[in-house]
Parts: sequence; C-alpha cells; structure tokens
Amino acid sequence: MAFELPQLPYAHNALEPNIDERTMQIHHTKHHQGYTNNLNAAIEGTDMEGKNIENILLNLDMDNKAVRNNGGGFYNHCLFWEVMTPKGGGTPSGAVADAITASFGSFDAFKETFATAAKTQFGSGWAFLCVHKDGSLDVCGCPNQDNPLMPGVGCGGTPILGIDVWEHAYYLNYQNRRPDYVSAFFNVINWDAVNARLAKA
Repeated sequence: MAFELPQLPYAHNALEPNIDERTMQIHHTKHHQGYTNNLNAAIEGTDMEGKNIENILLNLDMDNKAVRNNGGGFYNHCLFWEVMTPKGGGTPSGAVADAITASFGSFDAFKETFATAAKTQFGSGWAFLCVHKDGSLDVCGCPNQDNPLMPGVGCGGTPILGIDVWEHAYYLNYQNRRPDYVSAFFNVINWDAVNARLAKA
C-alpha cells in the first residue's frame, strides 16, 4: 500500500504567530507531498513496497539516495506535525519529564542542548530528541533528511521530538533568524504527543 500524506491535526493557521499559515501550507502540501510521492516511486516494485516506514529506514541501504532522502523526508515531517499543537508549549510532565531530568539534569538544560543542536546544524537538517533502549534520552542533529533510525546516523535511538531547520520551514516569517524560529518552536511542542511516542518506543 502506498504511503499517503497525513492530514494535519490542526488548521494551517493554527500555530500562528509561532509558525505562519503560508509556511505551513507550502511545507505540508508541497514539500511533504513531494517526499511522499517520490518515496512511493522509489520503492515501487522493490522488496520495500508494503513495509512500514520505520522498517524501511532501519534496514536502509544508505547508498540508495532516493529512499534515503524521500523516506527520511516522509518520516521526519510526519513526526514534526505530530509533535506540535496550538495548545502546546510549557513544560513536560509524566514520563518524558522524568526522562529529561534524568538525562539532562533539568528541563532548562535540555532546552539549551536541543536549541543548540537546531541552531548550529550547518545548512539544511533536523534536531531530534531520541530515546535509547535503556530509556535514556539524547539530542542530535542530522543533515538533510537523515534521522537517527538510519544506520550510522546521529545518536541512534528512536526520535520522539524533532524540529525541521530547513529554510523552507521558517524563512517566510523568520528569514535568516533561525534562533528566533527555534525559540518559537518551544511554544507549540505537544508534550502529550512526545509522551505517547516515548511510551511506544
């Protein structure tokens, strides 16, 4: 079954003023749709057809640029939309709050680590919060559409939070002010969704 562009759980303008409506429209309906279409074309007729995206990425031949770029783009954006909400922000609670404190010392220390990874990612890429099999958390930056599920990329583990720092994610509103966009992202994080991803992982 072919991959499909997921519907957003909120309107394109719902994250304003942190992320503007026009950026969300283009990002979701153009960029993510493009990755989805190209991924389907890349796996058609191969043994990857019919597998879920996690399985494809975990067992990826990293020399397969079409699947690496478009499979990563599909997965990363699915994560990105899910971990944002108009009612987001604040501080986490529950298991993810405990794990953040255990792994980083405090929520403020985590924010600084995550923001630094996002702000200093050279060129296009992502910053991720990942959970390892032992329950510990780690932050890493990945170039382009790579992510920690892929062999030998980033910090390993399963991503439970991610921020897109490609310019198409913020340039219409923030221009070259990536740090301002990263700060605004913390206002829309859906900590309930992050907790759910932690429990699933």
